[in-house]
Amino acid sequence: MADDGPEAFERLPMMGMERTIRDRTAIVGVGSTPYYKRGRSAPQTLDELVGKAILAALDDAGLRPTDVDGFAYFAGGFDTPMLMEMLGIPEARFTATLTGTGGGSAGCIGLAAAAIVAGQADVVVCVGGNQQAAQRFGAITASYPATPENAFFGTSGLVGPGHMFALLARRHMALYGTTRDHFAEVALAIRANAVTNPEAVMYGKPLTREEYFAAPMIADPHCLYDFCLETDGAIAVIVTTAERARDLRQKPISVLGCAHGGARDWGRSIYWMNMPDEVFASSGHGVVAKRLYEEAGIGPGDVDGAQIYDHFSSQVILQIEDYGFCPRGEGGPFVASGAIRRDGGSLPVNTDGGQLSCGYVWGMTHVREAVAQLRGSAVNQVPDAEVMLVTGGPSVLPVSGLLLRN
Repeated sequence: MADDGPEAFERLPMMGMERTIRDRTAIVGVGSTPYYKRGRSAPQTLDELVGKAILAALDDAGLRPTDVDGFAYFAGGFDTPMLMEMLGIPEARFTATLTGTGGGSAGCIGLAAAAIVAGQADVVVCVGGNQQAAQRFGAITASYPATPENAFFGTSGLVGPGHMFALLARRHMALYGTTRDHFAEVALAIRANAVTNPEAVMYGKPLTREEYFAAPMIADPHCLYDFCLETDGAIAVIVTTAERARDLRQKPISVLGCAHGGARDWGRSIYWMNMPDEVFASSGHGVVAKRLYEEAGIGPGDVDGAQIYDHFSSQVILQIEDYGFCPRGEGGPFVASGAIRRDGGSLPVNTDGGQLSCGYVWGMTHVREAVAQLRGSAVNQVPDAEVMLVTGGPSVLPVSGLLLRN
């Protein structure tokens, strides 16, 4: 798919309106807690963090808890009846969770939109949250039970996703000549955005190329600065019908398209690693990207900026390729050209500092920043931004993509 280059996406046919959510729903409210360094959100509970984010999102939209009748999740194990009791929500007509983890962070917006278009709900809360005091996501696989399925990574010393995704990064380097200089450019470009964002954990803390290469190697080729932050926090987004959105407090941000899922060859991604070579050295987003552009009726050339799931710097490059911004194998030179830089780049990426340098809330940070960009209220505003891409994953299926426009 991406082997044909960006032009392949421009030829995609538009789907009939009866089969698409295009422009039929809108994001009308966003709420967030601060981003806390891992464990520093105590003594608040995760329910408190999530509740605060939801109330802030409703206030942003000019809505009340009694207006909510749906919930769409992607991870976290949130308890709908607990949230209803805590917030005073009288009735839920829809509540569902995408399978998987951070790969569904963009897709949960599409889950909400689909429910609304189908008449299952009118005002849906999408929410994500982390609290890592007891368990560090960076070493999560070390806590998995000993099973035949887990034997591969357990006996290989792959104690966390950073070690496992390092194997994909190494294969991309071997196949296409990608280098650590390319990964460094991703980390440096995204940190430059965090430096000027007061809400970022790394606000005011610039990173130099010398510091990047002097950092300890965690899982070759991933050094310290190739890993995302470990943070606590919660973010909520309110989705409703396009008609109702016009009468609310904020400028509606239209859900142009959303897709989630993935190909069988991607399998269980880092928990499987039995993919064909061209899939192994990818982000697993190829088929999702194709469906996303098809539903939205646009191509990569129409995207003004991208909020790309950056749990590791290497995976930003692989997603840039899967979403057609450059041909397969050319993601390294693409970022080295300055293309993802906020100042002068053709595709500004993770303009708030991303998960690498702003905050990590399993991808909901990217939804929040995309909405801010399209409202024109972002700290690091992309001039004349009209269309934003948001991605969820790479991870186990589903991975997801979302296109928003103002």
